[in-house]
Amino acid sequence: MRSPDELRALVEARLAALPFAAELGRLEEALRYSLLGGGKRIRPVLCLATGEALGRPPEETLDAGCALELVHTFSLVHDDLPALDDDDLRRGQPSAHVRFGEDVAILAGDALLAEAFRLVLAYPTPEVGRVLASATLGMIGGQYLDVTTDGELDGPGLAELHALKTGRLLQASVLCATAVAGVDERGWAELGREIGLLFQIVDDILDATGTAEELGKTPGKDEAAGKVTYVSLYGLDRAREFADEARGRVLDCLAELDADTSVLAQLVDTVRERRA
Repeated sequence: MRSPDELRALVEARLAALPFAAELGRLEEALRYSLLGGGKRIRPVLCLATGEALGRPPEETLDAGCALELVHTFSLVHDDLPALDDDDLRRGQPSAHVRFGEDVAILAGDALLAEAFRLVLAYPTPEVGRVLASATLGMIGGQYLDVTTDGELDGPGLAELHALKTGRLLQASVLCATAVAGVDERGWAELGREIGLLFQIVDDILDATGTAEELGKTPGKDEAAGKVTYVSLYGLDRAREFADEARGRVLDCLAELDADTSVLAQLVDTVRERRA
């Protein structure tokens, strides 16, 4: 089995080589600017590692993983717009709307989403596309909750928001691989949910404690906007405890799966210990 770094290298090479629709013309520059500007590639690597745990070579899940990264990048481009999070910095460089203008950034996000589905529709099974579509809709629904709740969320409401906004695409990173492999998602779906929760709790901690240089984006934006996070609702120490508890549940899920999940366990540690 390949290490997370080896899987990430496969993803980077494929993302750089993706052919975009000729109709996009010079808009392609804005797509590649946002897509290739950095990032941990957690979602595609998770997809490839799940596929390998199921006995499938990374080449089979590579386009599914890249489609997940395209959807994720689309969400970042749109989230950074002044109408939403209004962030001028992303992955250590000016956000797409700062670099190209709001109009081009909106179109670039739209095109990234369409290109993602062009990739997954090439699979023999439509299930990969169904998984990605459901996750994308869940992510958008979570974003809607995020911009309309005005800091009024309690604990269950916060969990629901993050299960949609962040969790659904991370869960899809696992389920796209099970769809490609044609295996039952039982057990794997729960793993994806728990990884999504762990990722979001750590993200909230980093937003409260990281610097712009570490994060590649403006820290403290959630607090400044009055948004409810695990840190603002429970405090930093309790949020860290939540993260450790979530990591434990993820490892429990891995232990129950009849598969070699050693690389997935490495990814879990990367998510829990990440600094940016």
